[in-house]
Amino acid sequence: MNVIITGASKGLGKAIAEKFAATGNHLFLCSRNKNVLEAAKQELVKLNSNSKIEILDIDISKKENAIAFGNFCLKKGAPDILINNAGNFLPGNIYEEKDGVFEEMLAANLYSAYHLTRAVLPAMMKAKSGHIFNMCSIASLAAYKNGGSYSISKFALLGFTKNLREELKTYNIKVTAVIPGAVYTDSWSKTDIQPERIMQADDVASMIYAASLLSPQACVEEIIMRPQLGDF
Repeated sequence: MNVIITGASKGLGKAIAEKFAATGNHLFLCSRNKNVLEAAKQELVKLNSNSKIEILDIDISKKENAIAFGNFCLKKGAPDILINNAGNFLPGNIYEEKDGVFEEMLAANLYSAYHLTRAVLPAMMKAKSGHIFNMCSIASLAAYKNGGSYSISKFALLGFTKNLREELKTYNIKVTAVIPGAVYTDSWSKTDIQPERIMQADDVASMIYAASLLSPQACVEEIIMRPQLGDF
């Protein structure tokens, strides 16, 4: 299968890539950091030499770059799976955020998915198949202090996902909103939170991979995951 994963050099994106690489798929990966992305590619190749890994270091929060990455992926045909995972988190309350944070959060967390999806959708619609996963957040479901523009962007991403689901049913294209709570990635490793308190990246990756294996007539619309002890 042709599998597109954005923000794939580390964290959730890398964990998801590992799941699909292990079963010999053709992966198209992007992130902004060329060196980290190249290192991730080498690890994935070692995991399964039958997988083909193509990478592009690019900032898809910019419209023209998102479209360019989409065209890069389409050279090998219509994608079977698109995982819009790229994003960023800047904490803060709306009334005290620095000017430009709102635009940055929308570009990173919403526009990247919107423009990349639109770039590859014509090929998927023509093929009448495929599965789109959008990495939303528990912040897509409920407001919380210090969430600010990040939460706004994730609410919008969930809305985008719901619209896609309705629009693409008749094209046999599945759409899934992935809505995880706290997941232990690099950002959490710099805090005093213990890894045992929150989910592992592989937990989320396993659920996405499992949802991708269902029969054509079954679609998981939302994957909601929280740490066993709940949110903070």
